[in-house]
Amino acid sequence: MPEARVVRSVDEIGREAWDACFPGALEGYDYLAAVEAAGLDGFDWRYAVAEEGGRVLAAAPGFFTDYSLDTTLTDLGRRLVAATRRIAPRAFTVRMACLGSPCTEDAGLGFAPDVPAERRSELLRVLLEGFETAAAQAGCWLLAVKDAPEGQREAWASAARAIGYQQTPGMPTAVLPIDFADLDGYLARLSHATRKDMRRKLKVLDRLRIEVVSDLAGLEPRILDLYRQTRERSDLQFEDLTAAYFAGVLARMGERALCVLYWAGDELIGFNLLLQDGETLLDKFFCMESARGPALNLYFVSWFTNVRLCLERGLKRYQSGQAAYENKLRLGSRLIGADMYFRHRRPLVNRALQWAAPLLADDPAPQRGAA
Repeated sequence: MPEARVVRSVDEIGREAWDACFPGALEGYDYLAAVEAAGLDGFDWRYAVAEEGGRVLAAAPGFFTDYSLDTTLTDLGRRLVAATRRIAPRAFTVRMACLGSPCTEDAGLGFAPDVPAERRSELLRVLLEGFETAAAQAGCWLLAVKDAPEGQREAWASAARAIGYQQTPGMPTAVLPIDFADLDGYLARLSHATRKDMRRKLKVLDRLRIEVVSDLAGLEPRILDLYRQTRERSDLQFEDLTAAYFAGVLARMGERALCVLYWAGDELIGFNLLLQDGETLLDKFFCMESARGPALNLYFVSWFTNVRLCLERGLKRYQSGQAAYENKLRLGSRLIGADMYFRHRRPLVNRALQWAAPLLADDPAPQRGAA
């Protein structure tokens, strides 16, 4: 009979047991350990597993935090919340327990390789209920799942909806298949207008110096400054990263992590933290200076730099992550869908949230596609 266990550190599960449920995953044990050690304010980490006979059969990261309900609302929803907070400043802020991580691309649910498909919903429900018990003990009232990937939709829908979770659209991930021989072959697949625009934008390359590094020693203050500038321009502000996050990911992941630096003369104006394996280049964070970054088309320069890295390293897919979907679709990416699930432990509040969710929350993607 499987049983759930919820712990505070991924070290309590151990590298071998954790990574056995995530074979080949870029955001596996080492990445989560770097996130855990990064000192992100406001997050209380948890790791949930379903075990049987002392062996981990299913696993997922999680966290507890104070969550503002207007984080993913429409403009109308944000205005309503802002008006309410003039009277009650803590209104619409609840203690939340969430499966997933603010720093991963999806919910991060993994199973031991020999777990048959027909057992996955059962194990997920055990894990989910164990996580709920830990959440209740910690005083969390809102329960959530962040960005469950569409490839696991059947398991999540069966386990989560059966115990009262509401399903809503999550943040899809953009993926560009690298099935062309060179940059000219890639450009040929884009529309004439996009191809012409990209060639014009890339004329700034002779004004930039691009460097690939595995260590940010001495650059931490500027890295954090560029991150802060980028974060301030974003509509979605959840986690607040630290210099230790960027340095820690590079240090712990070795050859599986790299950072591309963009220099204008002797001044660092942008950087891109990337993860890689034998198949995928995963774009974790691209940050740039507010003034010179856009003026030098740095977003598009970084995109083509990453496509070039994929070609040079024989990688088959460029995963550019969440947000900025219109540009990513324009540049040939497809979207892999994801779902959010939520439930409030108070039944009346839960019913109210279920009723309000379709009215206040937008589908975050302009269109969806299957990869």
